[in-house]
Amino acid sequence: MSQIKVAYITGGTKGVGFGIAEVLLENGFKIAFSGRKAEDVEKASKQLDASGENVLGIVSDVKSFDDEQEAISKVVEKFGRLDLVIANAGLGHFAPIEDLSIEDWQDMIDTNLTGVFYTLKSSIEALKKTEGYFISIASLAGEYFFEKGSGYNASKFGVVGFTQAAMLDLRKYNIKCSVILPGSINTYFNNSEPSEEESWKIQPRDVGDLVLNMMKMDPRVLPAKIELRASQIKK
Repeated sequence: MSQIKVAYITGGTKGVGFGIAEVLLENGFKIAFSGRKAEDVEKASKQLDASGENVLGIVSDVKSFDDEQEAISKVVEKFGRLDLVIANAGLGHFAPIEDLSIEDWQDMIDTNLTGVFYTLKSSIEALKKTEGYFISIASLAGEYFFEKGSGYNASKFGVVGFTQAAMLDLRKYNIKCSVILPGSINTYFNNSEPSEEESWKIQPRDVGDLVLNMMKMDPRVLPAKIELRASQIKK
């Protein structure tokens, strides 16, 4: 990776997205990331790079195609190219199917699934120019179903299928597509708080290390679907 690479990460203000941004920035990438709240974007931008030279924070809601199109335009305008797109933004609402509200169902589908589509759709032309890489962050819930997870499972199963089908569509342009399915992660997801007690779990920077290693692989190799698990169980 002799040429400086540019990455765009959705949901990058904290958790997995922020961890990926940290690792890539430390390894010479220029980073653009998005979040829905301006105050969160500003805070994360300062934490990553107070100078703003190598980091661009963007207020964007992945549920809006217009927002994502504008976000990609801002990335290319500032950095001149786009090499890596990571569709990470996601949320979860968990309830038995008879109690799951229409609003919560739609919120998950619009964010977790349609948002991934909007992010990739907006970035295809930029990725064609660099023969770049698209990575979606799904979940083991995209492979294994569980009680009270019908809506979340549906959205993440969809992300897995979408990304693998997109890979077949886009490889003729030398665009690579992969999906990562993490297990338990020590983040803020579902109102959790990261803590030392959860140190046995996957850490956000672990996902960043994986993404970095994927970027270093020979272009002929494509790890199309990766399950990422904690190596130990809670003690």
